[in-house]
Amino acid sequence: MKTRIMLYVDDVDMGVEFWTDEFGGKVVARQTLNGGYQNVIVGVSNEVELSIFPKDYIRIYSPEVPETVPSLMFFSDDFNHLHDELLSAGEITEVNGTLTFNFQDPEGNYFVVAKA
Repeated sequence: MKTRIMLYVDDVDMGVEFWTDEFGGKVVARQTLNGGYQNVIVGVSNEVELSIFPKDYIRIYSPEVPETVPSLMFFSDDFNHLHDELLSAGEITEVNGTLTFNFQDPEGNYFVVAKA
């Protein structure tokens, strides 16, 4: 089963650059939306894609949708390498027997990686 998570950002290009350069994601698709806005889908694993939308688009075309960023936890078999490569990686801590660290995207949102 594949999961696609919608993320609403101020700057789509910056978000795409972060998830591809820092997290090793691959652009799966680009879609032109009403008003000339762009939505970009980035695959971060075989099972998970991030659909990155501009907040301005959401405000105009889907004002009922909250712009909040979900709290996401990624599980990685390549945990130590990912920690070493992510520029914003926080300290590795143990939570209930699982090693984790947080990281920040360019817009200041925090996410977590756990050792698979």
